[in-house]
Amino acid sequence: MTAPFLRLEPARSVRTDVLDVAYVEAGPEDGPVTLLLHGFPYDIHSYVDVLPLLTRAGHRVIVPYLRGHGPTRFLDDTTERSGQQAALGADVIGLMDALNIPQAILARFDWGGRAACVAAALWPERCTALVTVNSYLIQDIRRAMTPIRPDLEAGLWYFFYFLTERGRAGLTANRREVARVIWTRNSPQWSFDDAVFERAAAAFDNPDYVDVVIHSYRHRLGAAPGAPRYEGLEARLAALPPITVPAVTLDGLADGNFPATDGRPSAAQFAGPRMHHQVPSAGHNLPQEVPHAFARAILEAADLRRYALGD
Repeated sequence: MTAPFLRLEPARSVRTDVLDVAYVEAGPEDGPVTLLLHGFPYDIHSYVDVLPLLTRAGHRVIVPYLRGHGPTRFLDDTTERSGQQAALGADVIGLMDALNIPQAILARFDWGGRAACVAAALWPERCTALVTVNSYLIQDIRRAMTPIRPDLEAGLWYFFYFLTERGRAGLTANRREVARVIWTRNSPQWSFDDAVFERAAAAFDNPDYVDVVIHSYRHRLGAAPGAPRYEGLEARLAALPPITVPAVTLDGLADGNFPATDGRPSAAQFAGPRMHHQVPSAGHNLPQEVPHAFARAILEAADLRRYALGD
């Protein structure tokens, strides 16, 4: 495991139509491109041990900070601080356009997973393959008020907390404390220390963090409107479009909030070649907890792509 003090820096930056995106890049320029997308409340250091495994395999790896995290900034003060799924997916394509990347493997978990699923579903020509934790993550907002098992609802306490102004105030005052509770419940078997946590928590000091996070959860539960610029994309996502690109899906068997499945509940959403794996001793932050398993999944997804093309 990489020493806790190792940081992925210095971050480069590039401008899209909406953001100045901070990112880390490593590996050969002519290698297959892999975008690694982090979740909430995490940062690019979820991939600190995955990145060198992929670069040694010849991949060009790009790890961006999502909107509202780390040094990534909005270009215009008047732009809506949206955290909705269409915005996250559009950010992926905007980053690829800005870096002149025609196609990439998209690998992710949590918010990053949602962004990758959106991009893969709506822009399959830009996605060579997909690796996603917890399978299909495009939100069915029309069913947002359908309850799930009470024990699972309890683990999602912050979804409902963020619906309230008390929750906004709490996140504003206690960014790190809220994140630490979520980390602990998401990954009950992961023994992270203060140095590992603080390395990621610096990303929560972004001035747009609270607004983006609050909007993300309010929108997904139908309690806030989306930004007008993403209305067309959200209309397409409401149909729950299938993912047609080759995909490897992963579930951590030690995920405290999102129970592992055998892959069958989401089978209809994957129309292309797909492999599903349950990963022992892994919680929600799967790439940081078991980096070798996550890196293997990316290489497997690349192989699926080659097989699908008949190479």
